[in-house]
Amino acid sequence: MNIQKTMSLMEKLTILSAAAKYDVACTSSGVDRKGNGKGMGNTIAPGICHAFSSDGRCVSLLKILFTNECIFQCAYCQNNCSNDVPRASFTPEEICTLTMEFYRRNYIEGLFLSSGILVSPNYTMELIYHTLYKLRHEHQFHGYIHVKAIPGADPLLIRQTGYLADRMSINLELPTSAGLHSLAPNKSRRTILKPMRQIQNGIAENKDELAVYQKAPHFVPAGQSTQMIIGATPEHDYEIMRVTESLYQKFGLKRVFYSAFVNVNQNEKLPMLPGGPPLLREHRLYQADWLLRYYHFSVSELLSEDRPDFNLNLDPKCDWALRHLDLFPVEINRASYQTLLRVPGIGYKSAGRIVKARRMNRLDFSDLKKMGVVLKRALYFITCSGHMMYRTKLEENYIFENLMRDRTQIPVGLRNSSYQQLTIWDV
Repeated sequence: MNIQKTMSLMEKLTILSAAAKYDVACTSSGVDRKGNGKGMGNTIAPGICHAFSSDGRCVSLLKILFTNECIFQCAYCQNNCSNDVPRASFTPEEICTLTMEFYRRNYIEGLFLSSGILVSPNYTMELIYHTLYKLRHEHQFHGYIHVKAIPGADPLLIRQTGYLADRMSINLELPTSAGLHSLAPNKSRRTILKPMRQIQNGIAENKDELAVYQKAPHFVPAGQSTQMIIGATPEHDYEIMRVTESLYQKFGLKRVFYSAFVNVNQNEKLPMLPGGPPLLREHRLYQADWLLRYYHFSVSELLSEDRPDFNLNLDPKCDWALRHLDLFPVEINRASYQTLLRVPGIGYKSAGRIVKARRMNRLDFSDLKKMGVVLKRALYFITCSGHMMYRTKLEENYIFENLMRDRTQIPVGLRNSSYQQLTIWDV
């Protein structure tokens, strides 16, 4: 192994946790698994990195790279082979020690493990597989594990690792093949999509197997996700969201993550960012992604070739509604669930509450507020028993000016923000 023997475990942890901070694809486990009484840990859905689970718990993952050594020359990556940065690599046993000791101290509820490419994709994937095997079988760890699959690795290694992990992900890196060819010449879209398809097929086959034999081992039970860097290449939001929509439809992904480009290398191929990383753009992409997954929107409804980028002033749902005022106002006591989902200020949970509650009584605006409807957005687009909340105009400029007074359109952290990635020591 090409691993530094003189470096302490804490020195490695400092380097490899900092090296992992630009990988944003930490995602919910989406799976329940109780311990068997002989090992340590369990998984409660969802368990996500530094966020809140459905039952209100704040949970976290140990987020590290196996190594920041890399044979590739990706212009945007701080760990590429040309950069003069401190290098370190864990051994499988060191990762097991960290995971088990952090879990015993209640620091974490699981592991997120990614890696640079050490020696070759196969060599690196084999190390990751052995790490997970030790955790599951020698240390009897039953907590959540999210691991990155290495494009170009032997499909058998990826399959074996999939039976040990809860979730796997493969970074798409950049939205288009042209961007990948320009900034990551050692990688190709075909090499990335091949294991993504393998994992999708493996999940489908495993479901059929489990339907016949319930005690069969689970293959990537929480599904797979991916990540795209936004702003390093010149794609419009329309192109990015079309790629996202295709990934959801054709590969059955659970999540697509968007990472605002941070220029850590000052490479001549990379764009200058006088305003810093495009964090607000990243935020709008996440909001649009939510509309695709939970609100039954399509990309063609939100953007087009003539209008290829999101309005940074308004969230995509409000922006869509302003461009379709002919569909409003919506009568709360009669509108279908699908129609309610398209009203700004009404989420999928509150839409469900409305449909359920109105079976018993006619609803008014005070009822909607109790159900979680954001009336300061919704009031321009709804009626209750034929009446609007206030006398208002159904006119685009008028509504836009009033919506701009809603300070929640721009998240607090982005209003006057300076970009900073957290490290494990900031948590």
